[in-house]
Amino acid sequence: MKRSLALAVLASGAVFAGAQAAQPVSLSANTAGQLAELCTAPPLKPGADAKVNFCRGFAQGAITVELAHAGDKKPFCFPAPAPSRAKTMSQFAAWVKAAPDRAASPSTEALFRFLGEQYPCK
Repeated sequence: MKRSLALAVLASGAVFAGAQAAQPVSLSANTAGQLAELCTAPPLKPGADAKVNFCRGFAQGAITVELAHAGDKKPFCFPAPAPSRAKTMSQFAAWVKAAPDRAASPSTEALFRFLGEQYPCK
């Protein structure tokens, strides 16, 4: 019993030490290109989870605010059932990369333009 407790304490200390050794991750989504890069962070690269989670959270927040302020004139309408955030943001990143001039656009403007093209209201 004591040995199990000692191993658990050592293991939790190793996890804590590993967490403190993590490098800071730069998260900026001012432009569509920056947002697309966050959304497509290579899974095995350091900080990839943080980047992808930031991408999806940023998009969810922006979409929620835009739809709340739009009233009856929605700029885009998701189908039912709605696509996953992962799929939508992957498609957004591909859309940005398909036309290099889109990368310099403000991130939310580009996101809403993409969504309007992808999911127009009928």
